[in-house]
Amino acid sequence: MQKIRNIAIIAHVDHGKTTLVDKILHSCAIFREGQETGELILDNNDLERERGITIVSKNVSVMYKDVKINIIDTPGHADFGGEVERVLKMADGVLLLCDAFEGAMPQTRFVTQKALALGLKPIVVVNKVDKENCRPEEVYEQIFELFFNLEATEDQLDFPVIYGSSKQGWMSTDWKVPTDNIFPLMDAILENIPPAPIAEGTLQMQITSLDYSSFVGRIAIGRVARGTIKENMPVSLVKRDGTIQKSRIKELYTFEGLGKVRATEVASGDICAVVGIEGFDIGDTIADFEKPEQLAVIHIDEPTMNMLFTINTSPFFGKEGKFVTSRHLRDRLYKEMEKNLALKVVETESPDSYLVYGRGILHLSVLIETMRREGYELQVGQPQVIIKEIDGVKCEPVETLIVDVPGDVAGKVIELVTQRKGDLLIMEPKGDLQHLEFDIPARGIIGLRNNVLTATGGEAIMAHRFKAYEPWKGTIPGRLNGVLVSMDTGKTTAFAIDKLQDRGRFHIDPGVDVYEGQVLGEHIRDNDLVINLTKGKQLTNMRASGSDTNVRIAPAIKFSLEESMEYIQADEYIEVTPQSIRLRKIFLNENERRINAKRFTNQ
Repeated sequence: MQKIRNIAIIAHVDHGKTTLVDKILHSCAIFREGQETGELILDNNDLERERGITIVSKNVSVMYKDVKINIIDTPGHADFGGEVERVLKMADGVLLLCDAFEGAMPQTRFVTQKALALGLKPIVVVNKVDKENCRPEEVYEQIFELFFNLEATEDQLDFPVIYGSSKQGWMSTDWKVPTDNIFPLMDAILENIPPAPIAEGTLQMQITSLDYSSFVGRIAIGRVARGTIKENMPVSLVKRDGTIQKSRIKELYTFEGLGKVRATEVASGDICAVVGIEGFDIGDTIADFEKPEQLAVIHIDEPTMNMLFTINTSPFFGKEGKFVTSRHLRDRLYKEMEKNLALKVVETESPDSYLVYGRGILHLSVLIETMRREGYELQVGQPQVIIKEIDGVKCEPVETLIVDVPGDVAGKVIELVTQRKGDLLIMEPKGDLQHLEFDIPARGIIGLRNNVLTATGGEAIMAHRFKAYEPWKGTIPGRLNGVLVSMDTGKTTAFAIDKLQDRGRFHIDPGVDVYEGQVLGEHIRDNDLVINLTKGKQLTNMRASGSDTNVRIAPAIKFSLEESMEYIQADEYIEVTPQSIRLRKIFLNENERRINAKRFTNQ
């Protein structure tokens, strides 16, 4: 019987999880000599490569000393916590990575809490010890304290610690004694992570992930918890609500290296992919045909934010996208719900609009960005936090916010956060930076990142995670300035932009098509101003000396999708198409905006 270890790699964002997986794959000779692999092998979709973050958890396997090690790479952002929560069910142990300078960050706490609650055995890897100002011993103590605070068991507190640099490809038990390989870490995995237990009895396997193939359709991925699963075996699919469907397994695959290998049977403890089961969802159990027994359903933390998704109704609709109708939008959102557990879609009174609930701005923006790349056109409204009534008190989600910032600009950050109802809890030096910790309403974080980065010259490092629902903290000031709104439809001219530059800062360049009601820039005052940027110069044959000065235009300020989501107000939409992101007013006509203005001020 093949020996198996199942481990998940967990860490705060950017502490080196995917880089470590690269090095494990290389050192276990997965690739033939001379094969081009590149870096961050597992970040294989375009969005992950562009942003340099992991969004979807993936699993690979390597052979080391005749033991098969299944490795699960997980995302580090709190917004993708749903991914982490479901895949930890497949592991017997975790590698907790921690940056030797930054130490335990909010997301480290979040994922560690989930892993310890499941009773997984941890190995701590203090990564990036080649960095300047690193403090491996302090970080080790910090992690021990974190484990203690999270009520780890005696066995979990007795964790082994490995130091190293996954980028340079070495690991060692002593950070002052570098080695030239990562085998000390692999040996620690074999010694400390328990082998996958073999459980006899009838079949039980929980679906924790899914894949899609255009040839065979949806593929269920999970770990066999008990018994053996075989090809052509009749099984029962136990749904989350307890209903049972009879089915048959057509094909079985196990993971080997970066790919899958066909198998005739898979015993308990291994992770496999199953083809042929229809209508399953994540969290369902594949069980014995005659006596099905359900495994405990995966519980996922609730979403904290929602946004209105609606079809594109702007004058430019349908010019760039392939999928523009409400039916397309509805089908795509419901398809996303199948694999994205932390997402929830609710239909509204309007047949064209849907409320989409998610974990945070990044979670929702990745969905929007994926959809626009697939050819969808849609509009989204301002993100709203989810308000609950607990014991008759109006409560809102509160987050723990951590900012590391140079000491001379710490005051500006504190001022910005306290304006948004944040409470400063901790302020202490950390290397040459000031380490600040706040409790802040989730509403206050929307739009905060931009302001903090501007105030600190881009030097602040921000991270936040959901803490709890607490009583409503009162109103938070929104955007201070009004916007410049287009009066007309047409092409913008350099002449018009030049003449109106003293009115504010523009988001668009000359020669761009705009429509009535589109937001073109930010006004210098707090009210909205309707302007005409399509007006050209009067072309007469009369010329006065000195009047034909060169046009000097300040560069347009371009917003990314997340920045746009943080910028807009309640009476505005973001129009998202495959090639453009435009800001617009919900009511394009100025008279309609005046009539409906009260609707948005009362909110």
